[in-house]
Amino acid sequence: MAKELKELTKRSENYSQWYQDLVIKAELAENSAVRGCMVIKPYGYAIWERMQRVLDDMFKETGHVNAYFPLLIPKSFLSKEAQHVEGFAKECAVVTHYRLKNDPEGKGVVVDPAAKLEEELIIRPTSETIIWNTYRNWIQSYRDLPILVNQWANVMRWEMRTRLFLRTAEFLWQEGHTAHATREEAEIETRQMQNVYATFAEQYMAMPVVKGLKSESERFAGAEDTYTIEAMMQDGKALQAGTSHFLGQNFGRAFDVTFIDKEGKQEYAWATSWGVSTRLVGALIMAHSDDNGLVLPPLLAPIQVVIVPIYRSEEQLNQIREKVAGIVSNLKAMGVSVKFDDADNKKPGWKFAEYELKGVPVRLAMGGRDLENNTIEVMRRDKLEKETISCDGIETYVKNLLDDIQKNIFQKAYDYRESHTITVDTYEEFKEKIEDGVFILAHWDGTAETEERVKAETKATIRCIPLEGDKTPGQCMVTGQPSKQRVLFARAY
Repeated sequence: MAKELKELTKRSENYSQWYQDLVIKAELAENSAVRGCMVIKPYGYAIWERMQRVLDDMFKETGHVNAYFPLLIPKSFLSKEAQHVEGFAKECAVVTHYRLKNDPEGKGVVVDPAAKLEEELIIRPTSETIIWNTYRNWIQSYRDLPILVNQWANVMRWEMRTRLFLRTAEFLWQEGHTAHATREEAEIETRQMQNVYATFAEQYMAMPVVKGLKSESERFAGAEDTYTIEAMMQDGKALQAGTSHFLGQNFGRAFDVTFIDKEGKQEYAWATSWGVSTRLVGALIMAHSDDNGLVLPPLLAPIQVVIVPIYRSEEQLNQIREKVAGIVSNLKAMGVSVKFDDADNKKPGWKFAEYELKGVPVRLAMGGRDLENNTIEVMRRDKLEKETISCDGIETYVKNLLDDIQKNIFQKAYDYRESHTITVDTYEEFKEKIEDGVFILAHWDGTAETEERVKAETKATIRCIPLEGDKTPGQCMVTGQPSKQRVLFARAY
């Protein structure tokens, strides 16, 4: 076993440390010289790139186009929508000056006090304000609507307690911002994007999610409704994996974005916003990986198949190269990403451990005996199972195996979530069961007071009001007051 694997903390011993170890040792990211910010390393960024490509195609299939808006937002813009500024005020990084100068005492550079900005600029925590100020110039008539724009960008939210990918001061994301002529159109858009995120999470990330509405206290600042997808990690905690917000006419009013409707009346535009971030890389790690390293679903793995030669001489290596060349070519023609690792600076055992750690879904190995027998060793990362099969038809076999791995990873995560989701009717049982790391479906009276009490006493929050499932009315587990339906409680990241 390679040194990296020996030093990987077991999930059962310390889940948080296991996650941190894995991010570092699999070379996904590391902490930077800037407090709270991370360096995303090439392998981690390759996973994010694959996510981007899939999501970008899904957005474009639903009629959206990409644009880019400024990083810096005038402070006055954030004052125009009261709930919005209140939600982000404590996380904002502020630019106050535009120039440095040499320190007269020779101690490097200092801020030039003469270069103070007339109005401070905010490094965007999110872009609703700058975008809706722009939309005011784009929209005059109902014929200008809808506007369906997405932006891939970075944002800054000043975090004191950070964790790589899951919560950092700066992170990468996409943010969709759409404008509509009617409430109905905007609400349809909001739900459509929630469904896009759910499809991506389940079909590509192999991560089952619960679709629901956020409670009022958990909504996005400035939204009338927030739709969410919630996923269970292997420690039983929830992770919010994507949100889509119905913003009503709040930003249309705040930035005076009006249009003439079909009846010739002046109306405020209706808004939505929606986004996912590099937090999804963290979700991918925590949903599937094991004590040996990453377990990546094939559809998002940077390398889907790695081929490692085992040889005794340069002549034998050349024979293996020749034999494997056709397999590599055929797999690539089938759309499979393949790496043939014939580097001579690492032994095969080290390579096996490294690709296991990095979660490559399928590993093929060929040695001298395989050459003689026209066979190849196949190992699937999800089950750590090996078999030796004929090279004849190996490409089709591997392609089918990748499909099976994708399905198996999803099913394993789904079964885990189902076995760790329970129904509770009393608050005493709730307080006991929440310690087990579970999702709990329980009745809630709909008040912020009860929600805050549960959070203060148990550290569990309402993750969502599920859109599907049991809608039977009942009594709140805490107060006994009427409840419209069960809601989903969990501790969360």
